[in-house]
Amino acid sequence: MQKEAKIAEATARETALARVPNGSVKSSELEREKGKLIYSYDITVPGKTGVEEVNVDAMTGKVIATEHESAKTEKKEAAKEAKKTAPKK
Repeated sequence: MQKEAKIAEATARETALARVPNGSVKSSELEREKGKLIYSYDITVPGKTGVEEVNVDAMTGKVIATEHESAKTEKKEAAKEAKKTAPKK
């Protein structure tokens, strides 16, 4: 998927961090969501619980979504992702 992206990951990361003052990237991934190739960043902010999820379009470099995820929501999402990527028996 990286070859399909027109925007470099470093550029997308800077864009995401610009949306969350004092934030630092906890995790990131390049994924296809609703037919779009996006960089998804979970950004933590000192003194705040949960994470800010910022999605950057890998083709245009524009922020297409930002959402606050509580620690509980984040845990649910991580479990759902693990299920998706777990090897099938």
